[in-house]
Amino acid sequence: MTSTMLFPNAPDISAEDYCAFGLATCFIRNDGEIEEVRVIEPVPSSALEALLKGIPTSYQFVCGKSLSEFFAAETLQKPTEFPEDAQFCESFVERTLAAARTYKSHPKAKEHIPLGNKKEDFNYSTERKRVLNIENTVSTEDNVKQHSHTHKVL
Repeated sequence: MTSTMLFPNAPDISAEDYCAFGLATCFIRNDGEIEEVRVIEPVPSSALEALLKGIPTSYQFVCGKSLSEFFAAETLQKPTEFPEDAQFCESFVERTLAAARTYKSHPKAKEHIPLGNKKEDFNYSTERKRVLNIENTVSTEDNVKQHSHTHKVL
């Protein structure tokens, strides 16, 4: 079986490589209003294992896919499991390459959601909203005050 190289800058990743992809419910803040969006994201193996332990998550479902189902002829395509209005996450290609590498280094993680399968029984919750376009503004008041003896040799 020959492997098809999809990414010239990532020769270790091929079209047949496995990755889990999830549909996440996220939010975008526009002029004080919060708008719900559905986002397709690659899920690294460590994050998938955490989701399987029942932590609350914004993922509605996660599918086990080969990369060729998303990347064909140098264009990005959406598999049929994902709704038409879902959008790809920011830095989708780079994040997919990184997540695919986690499954190559931990092949047992592929057994949680085998290739072609879909898992929907996660602890889905939007109580803590994932706001995508939030900006953190750091100020001097955010600095942690240290004791005067912290950096002194006594």
